Amino acid sequence: MERRDFLKKASIGTAAAAAATALSVRPARAQKSYNWKMVTTWPPNLPVLQTGADRFAKRLAEVTEGRIKIQVFAAGELVPALSVFDAVSAGTVEVGSGAAYYWAGKVPAGQWFTTVPFGFNAQGINAWFYGGGGLQLWEETYAPFNVVPRPQGNTGVQMGGWFRKEINSTADLKGLKMRIPGLGGKVMAKAGATVVLLPAGDIFTSLERGVIDATEWVGPLHDLRMGFYKAAKYYYYPGWHEPGSCLEVIFNKKVYDGLPKDLQAAIDAVSMEINLWSLSQFEAGNGEALQDLITKHKVNLVRFPDSMMDQLRKLSAEVLEEEAQKDPQSRKVHDAFKKFKERVGVWGTVSEHAFYNSIAEKYSLKG
Repeated sequence: MERRDFLKKASIGTAAAAAATALSVRPARAQKSYNWKMVTTWPPNLPVLQTGADRFAKRLAEVTEGRIKIQVFAAGELVPALSVFDAVSAGTVEVGSGAAYYWAGKVPAGQWFTTVPFGFNAQGINAWFYGGGGLQLWEETYAPFNVVPRPQGNTGVQMGGWFRKEINSTADLKGLKMRIPGLGGKVMAKAGATVVLLPAGDIFTSLERGVIDATEWVGPLHDLRMGFYKAAKYYYYPGWHEPGSCLEVIFNKKVYDGLPKDLQAAIDAVSMEINLWSLSQFEAGNGEALQDLITKHKVNLVRFPDSMMDQLRKLSAEVLEEEAQKDPQSRKVHDAFKKFKERVGVWGTVSEHAFYNSIAEKYSLKG
């Protein structure tokens, strides 16, 4: 009898345990899944930028075990390149990929979250976002438009651009038609250039046909692929206008806020992962591409004159103050950016700046 009682109790216990296990896993099987669309400002298959958006979608599906699946559309496949922000804001699509300065006409304060002339490099802007309150300020800036932003890549220090004629001073910029967005474009306009905003897919043709006289894009890795060396003779550096340009992934706020906390955390983590991955790709690829441009394609690599850089720095300070005065949020963002720059500036002088000055003579361009 004792044995029968034991087996009976054991069977009841086993059944209870099985029922409890079923109840505990049932919510996981019933968890809601999401199928989203992402639109980007980038041409199809453009390395790091469009492929970074693709990688984001793939990694998010992996991390969430398929609970979030994103179908990615390159520029023009679903919406025009420069309509990405509006599409996400309106809820036409759930996700977008681009750069905040593309929406300057709608969100003037957003420009500071891509890059600032003579501002932060990639390390500095990430420090501002993740350690200095910059990301919270970015969220505040986009909130009225029903959009949530996250950093999703950085180009590192860019090149100064491709020019069809030699540039010796700011006087040579007068009347020059140049594709250059953001605050850097406003500085060029103040110097006398005519600024043109074009999506990536239209730049080469415009430069080749003389519709524009110059263009900046990113750096050697991309510029080689884009073939700009076929249309312009002079390749200038450094990229004073974009010393560390942040790319963004943006979400419809209603959609993002409606997610469970674990999925929000997954999005934030994968965004940060792609942010690091993108910068790493540019840093790894730019050196080899630059050597190809110099040795194979005989590109004229030219440094902007120091006197010109001094003048551009002065014009940049004027433009930033003028832009900050246009609306309260721009003023708030500019002041926060400036304060953080002053806070980390002394450290940068005795760390990064001093270090690179000490090793600069060890490297030379091969050509």
